[in-house]
Formats: sequence, structure tokens, C-alpha cells
Amino acid sequence: MQSQDVAPPTAPAASSDPLVDVEQAEAALVEHYPRLVRLAYLVLPPGLGRSRRVLTAHALTQRALPRGRTPAPVIPAQSAGRDGDPGYTLVRLQVLRTALKAGRPVRHRMWPRRSQLPPPLPQVWGLKLFPRSGGADELALDQRLSALSGAGRAAYVLRGLEKLPDGDVREVLEAAGVADVDAALDEADEVPARYALLDSPEFDPCSLQARPTDLMRRRQHMKAALAAAAAVAVCGALLGLPGDGWGPDGAAAPPYAQNPAAQAALDPATLTRVAPAAWESATRADFSVWPARGELTGDTALLRRALAVWARPGETVQVSATPGTPSGGPAGPPQLLYAGVVDTARVVILHDGLRVVRYAEPKDGTQGAALDFARVDGATGAAASAVVLGRADGNVRYLTAPWVTKAAERDLTKPGSGAMDLTLTDGRTAPLASPAVRTGACASWNVLQLTDASGTRVLTDLGELVPAHLTTGRPGSAREASGARALRVWAPFACSLSAVRAAGVRSVNTWEFAAQPLPDASGSAAWVCTRAETWRGGGTRVLAQFHTPGGAYGAVAAKAENVPACGPRDPHVLAGVLWKSGAGSWYLLAAGSRDTASITATGGVAGSARGSLLAVRTEQGAKAGLKGTLQSGRAVDGLG
Repeated sequence: MQSQDVAPPTAPAASSDPLVDVEQAEAALVEHYPRLVRLAYLVLPPGLGRSRRVLTAHALTQRALPRGRTPAPVIPAQSAGRDGDPGYTLVRLQVLRTALKAGRPVRHRMWPRRSQLPPPLPQVWGLKLFPRSGGADELALDQRLSALSGAGRAAYVLRGLEKLPDGDVREVLEAAGVADVDAALDEADEVPARYALLDSPEFDPCSLQARPTDLMRRRQHMKAALAAAAAVAVCGALLGLPGDGWGPDGAAAPPYAQNPAAQAALDPATLTRVAPAAWESATRADFSVWPARGELTGDTALLRRALAVWARPGETVQVSATPGTPSGGPAGPPQLLYAGVVDTARVVILHDGLRVVRYAEPKDGTQGAALDFARVDGATGAAASAVVLGRADGNVRYLTAPWVTKAAERDLTKPGSGAMDLTLTDGRTAPLASPAVRTGACASWNVLQLTDASGTRVLTDLGELVPAHLTTGRPGSAREASGARALRVWAPFACSLSAVRAAGVRSVNTWEFAAQPLPDASGSAAWVCTRAETWRGGGTRVLAQFHTPGGAYGAVAAKAENVPACGPRDPHVLAGVLWKSGAGSWYLLAAGSRDTASITATGGVAGSARGSLLAVRTEQGAKAGLKGTLQSGRAVDGLG
């Protein structure tokens, strides 16, 4: 579509408009900064590239305050805006006005406008910043918005993000200098009104991922600068040398020469395709024996695009990777796991021995793509049982291992509700609710239950390509979380899994390490230790949780990262919590694993007990430390 002209803004009438001082405008900007930056990001032209759009959105928002500070400056404002705050309306108008100017062609002026230049501040060197990748719906909406003019995007965003009726949208656009408001509203009508997607992380320039810039190009630029500085001194000496001699890189090819091995890795014809029945005779149940599935495995053009984007993702590609996962190109021809249509996208899933890579592009042929990386080295059994195909409308679809015979969905918070069977079509599951994309309070936690010849396993979506495997039991002898008792243990603590979303988690084990009678004789409380192991080894997270009788959920009593406690290397834990009885009395309750010989409270609470349980009367807000001794004589500290 043609870009619309932005007319010079008209000054509001000072006689009827409220007055806003600088301090009020600044307070509104600080309070609503994330929303204002999101608005600027959505209105800015997509041609800037995602990284520059992020920085420009922040720069325009930070420049939205008026210049010149006096003891009592006043600024004419439009009608009261967000929550009746005219300061917000004023700042929003300035952000919108400059974002629209940034989209105007430079050729209309002798010199670009300030908003059309790269932002002077903030600046980030050596890194590209961009929002987290969303699902296929967000990608499709982004493509539809990119086809609109700046004024059309502004109309859509004011309707969806700001919840303004068309009459108010018209007033704001006119005040921002849009010449043809009717055309802008007509453009916005062409895009489906999926306004809830505008609040997703895909369009949040305040929650960012970082990737390095072109390292080879930076190195070449540095070499070129050094070579230019030394050219005068070296040139004469080189002219006096006989023959050509060796270059600085010896016999190496030029930096961008086409290497045969690298080219082979990008050729769809060289993709590894495993025979459908290979897993039946294999000694390992891992990704290396997955066959290629999906209706588009013969689409050479699609596979070529997927491999090319993997090797050289452009500015419009949304790249995400689990922590500790390299995002470089394949070292050799990867293995094809899947190629087919998933919801509104064409999806290709590849495996290179270390990583699973998911490529997705809109099936309607619009520009743009998403590239997701997940580390899966050493994955066998449950860890290699499923891969996420896509997420849409709060649901997730999986591609399951060829040895999976049955799939089901169950709510982990309701162990007695049973599992609901999911249809399996060539390894693809029907959609099931995903807790990873849910916002708001946690009232349920749906998980994937898979059955094969060796038993039944439970996995959960934590927002990454590979679901996490759930187990229960003492570290070193944990068992599957699919049994009735295991499900009862997990139920009060299922919602605590939200604490480890998008952390590269491989498995999560919950261990009920103690049961403690409550001092008021109201029953016995459960002490549970939850440990999340990661694919990269580091970044493990441990939670000690406390659950009283009749409570719907457990409470986190202590937490720690990168500690061996509650794991196979150190299957011990000690934690405490301040608890209020029904009569209003406060106690310090503490518990250790079963081989704890004694517990001592230090700091603001004094008390000790032999064995693995401690209950000491105390006051609200008391600060205490914990020391314990194991039966072996080894000392342990309280978790966290």
C-alpha cells in the first residue's frame, strides 16, 4: 500500500484545553513507559529492521517530553487520556507524531528529520536486540501490519492497544498530523481485529533477546581499518619484494568463498532422512532414529529456504534459542524430522545431533520467518519423545517420537480428573492447552502424557521447543510422574513450574522429603523439594515448598540456583518457613531430609531439635537462619 502523507500538526486551542506541566508529563511517561514504547514499535516502519525499531522506539519515547524546564512550565494538552490523565495523552500524541514522521520518505526533504535518523541514544554496540518470538498468529499479524502505511498501523494500534473508539482514533490521528484519516481507518479495517495479540511478547520492545552482530563483518572492518592506517608505511616495502609471496591467511580461501562442505549443508538433497522403521531395531531411542514426517517433506524449495535462513538469518527473521544453545548454521547436512503445515504456517524441523531447529514461515506467502533453537544433546527416552510443532490460540501441538503409541492431556493440578486422549496423526497430536503462553493467575496446568512400550511419561510445555520431563521421588531413584501417588504429590506444586519457563529446562523432579505435624494439631504439612535440571548443566533451580492440609497450592519457603542440594550429587535439603496457626500464633517450622540428625535455628530465633523436624514459637517478621547436621556428621545450611 502507498504510504500516507502526514500533515503539519495543528496547535490545540489554549483557551479550552487543560494545561499540563513538565513534571506531570514526565510522571505519565515513566508510569506508562512500556506501553508507549510498544505503541512506537508497532507504528514504526518494519523496513527499519527489528533491532533498529527497538532502539528507535525507545529513543522516540524518551524524547517525547517538551524542551525547556522552568520553575512552572505549562504545556497545552489534548483531552484526558489513559485513566483520565491528560499528561499521558500529551506524551502519547508526541510519541505517535514522531513515529509517523519516522516512516515518511526522506526524499521529501533536503535533510532527514531527526526521527528518521538512527537513534543517538540509546545505543548498543556489538549486539542486536529484538523482542522474543511469538507464535504463528503473532507472525501473521506482524506481516499484515507491515503491509499498511504508518497511519494505517497507527489507527489499528490505537483501536487495539489503546482501546479507543473510532471517533477518538480520528481525533488523535488528526492531532498527530495525518492528512487522510479516512484512508487510515479503511486500511486498519483490512486487518482482522485480533487486538489481544498486540499485548504479546512478540511486540514488547522492553522484553528483549540479544544476539551478536555480523562477527565476520566486524572482524573484516577492523582489519580494513588497521590496513588503511598502515598502508603508507607498508606499501613501499611490498613494492620492493620479488614475487607474490603468501597472504596473511596463508593458503586459506577468501572469507566468503564457497566452501564445498558448507554448501553441502545447505543443499536439501543432502538432508539425512531416516527410514520409517529404523527405530524398531536401533539400540538408542533418540532423535537420530526419528523418520522424516509431514506432507511437505518433498518440497525442495521450502527445505532450501529453511536451510538458508538457518545459515544466514536476515533482519526480519525472529530468532530465539534456549539458554546455552548456539544459534549458528549447521556444520554438515542435518537430519529432517518434519516438514508440513501447522495451523497458519509451514514448518520445518531439523536435527544436527546437538540441536533441534524449527523454521516457520506464513503459509499465505507473506514475507518473514521464525527460527527457534533448542539444545538436545544426549537426549534419550522421555527427553526425545516430543517436539513442539507450533503454538496458536493458547494451544500447543507436538510431534511425537515414532515409538509413542498413545497421547493424552491432563490437568496436573487435578490428579483425580483423569486424562483426555489426544488424536495422533502420523505422530502429530491434536492441540492441547499450553500453560507456557497463559497469562494471569494459575488455576490449572495442562501436561502431555505419552505412552510407549516402556511405560507412561508426563511432559510439560515451558515455552521452548522440547517439553520438560516430569518425575517424582528421592534424587537418584526418581520415577515417572504418571502414577496416582506421583500425581497427588505434584498437584499442589504444579503452578510453581511457571518459575522455570524459558530457562532451558530438561527435567523437573519433585521430592516429598518430610511430613511435619503442625503445632496446633490441625494436621500434617508436606515439605517438597522441586529441582529443575537444564540442558546446559548450569542454571539449575531448586525450590523448597511447604503445603498445609487443605491448601490448594504449596508456598515457596526457599529457593536457590546452581546448588547441588536436592539433586543426585547431594540428596539432602534443609528449609524453614514462618507459619501462623489458626489461633494467631507464629512459629518457625523447619524440616530436613530423613537423614538429618539435628536442626538449630540462628539469628532472630533461638531453638534446636534432634531429628529432622523443628518447631519454635516466634513473632511475625522474625529473621532466622538454619543449621543442620546429618547422621554422617556433615553440616548443612538452610536452602537459599
